[in-house]
Amino acid sequence: MSLRLQLLQVARLAPRLLGDSTELVRAYLRSQMAEGAGRDRAGRPDLYYTIFAVAGLQALDEPVPEEPVAAYLLSHGDGAGLDFVHLSALARCWAAIGSERMPEGLADALLSQLESFRKPDGGYEGNRTLSHGSAYGAFVALGAYEDLGRRPPQILKLIQSLKRLETPDHAWSNVPGASVGATNATAGAVALIRYLGFPVNDAVGNWLLARAHEQGGFVAAPGAPLPDLLSTATVLHALAAMDRRLPAPLHERCMDFIDSLWTNDGGFHGHWADEHADAEYTFYALLALGHLSL
Repeated sequence: MSLRLQLLQVARLAPRLLGDSTELVRAYLRSQMAEGAGRDRAGRPDLYYTIFAVAGLQALDEPVPEEPVAAYLLSHGDGAGLDFVHLSALARCWAAIGSERMPEGLADALLSQLESFRKPDGGYEGNRTLSHGSAYGAFVALGAYEDLGRRPPQILKLIQSLKRLETPDHAWSNVPGASVGATNATAGAVALIRYLGFPVNDAVGNWLLARAHEQGGFVAAPGAPLPDLLSTATVLHALAAMDRRLPAPLHERCMDFIDSLWTNDGGFHGHWADEHADAEYTFYALLALGHLSL
């Protein structure tokens, strides 16, 4: 099971907690698709938002307009000129609607371009000026490879590249030599390492739990003032990968936090200061609620 399908499997459990509100979320996600593309916050078609809109619809058993999506993906050809994130999104979108729809040779072309973002340390990173990989880059690249039925070459080097990103506080950063970890880098590293069958020190789980905000949810870094939905969803996913459960009071506060980000049109904001809902954060809400339903 690919990383994308693993996330989707959990997000499918969200209706257990959404209940009658599930249809509102479905309607919102339908509204985020137009002419086969997911819309960004400015209403423009965007590959990155397409993968979240499609995944959200699939999680809620809502039909995806596969023919229009395929036509939109074909308009991007072999992805030449796309940045790292959008190139990966193109691969993952094809997998979401069925990789058998892909033109012959397209998977090889996409992965060849993805390899151009590989770094000397064996990791991946979208910034071509950097000489090191990042935890985020590793997660994105592995997800794209897995969705196309492959594994990155020299997978052990990819794992070893994460070693350079470990921080003294039992976490990970996206840059070597950092003194303090970052929540999403740590959660991504944990999910990737556990997915590949390697152990993770239990102290990492303690570090993640310590990122809980007193009013619910998780923060993006030690000392960050507000919790956010991305950090909350990724922490819950990483803790589940480590077979760690939330204390009951924290579980309830996380439920309240996610509820506070819901809008009456069915979408979710990213955090309390965020004025816009979008498909990305709505999918992360489904992922978080799926974990909280277990």
